[in-house]
Amino acid sequence: MKTILLVLGLLCLTACQQTGEKQLLQERQGNDSEMKYVTDSDPVEEPNMSNQKTASHLAKIAVEEPGVHDATAVVLGSYAAVGIDVDKDLDRGRVGMIKFSVAEALKHDPYGKEAVIIADADGVERLRGIGEKISQGHPVQAVTEELSQIVARYMPERPIEDQPESQDSNKGSIPEKDKEKLKQLEKEQSKEQ
Repeated sequence: MKTILLVLGLLCLTACQQTGEKQLLQERQGNDSEMKYVTDSDPVEEPNMSNQKTASHLAKIAVEEPGVHDATAVVLGSYAAVGIDVDKDLDRGRVGMIKFSVAEALKHDPYGKEAVIIADADGVERLRGIGEKISQGHPVQAVTEELSQIVARYMPERPIEDQPESQDSNKGSIPEKDKEKLKQLEKEQSKEQ
């Protein structure tokens, strides 16, 4: 008998709670409005193109920049390399400016954000060869290895820095025997001021 009373009491509490939530919701929204669920208020369409379509899209963007005669691109997953053909008589500074303008144009494209720009004639020809191999159906692993070699050739080497350099970075390069002399000199200079 006690269990039946206990179950009835729990059912009554549950029913009262649900009724209270409905009333509270109606009070907050007003009786004349309907409840609307918004799934995505700012939809962003994610274009879904194949690697070959993406490569031709990036090459088209590069060709639209002044000074670029022709362009080729290779896309493998999230990696992209864009080779640009510029006038062979241009000096290094002008080629750098053209590469920068192409990089800026690609930066605003979701597929070209981190593309590597190559303006070297040899590199551009190698990229064209990779593009042909991909279209012929060569194994992805061989193409990936060749693309990584090309990109590694043109990417600058930078040390990985976990911590910013301190202002006294030169103190670590002083031999132990000269540290005492430096401390003494610092004390003397600070007394003079």
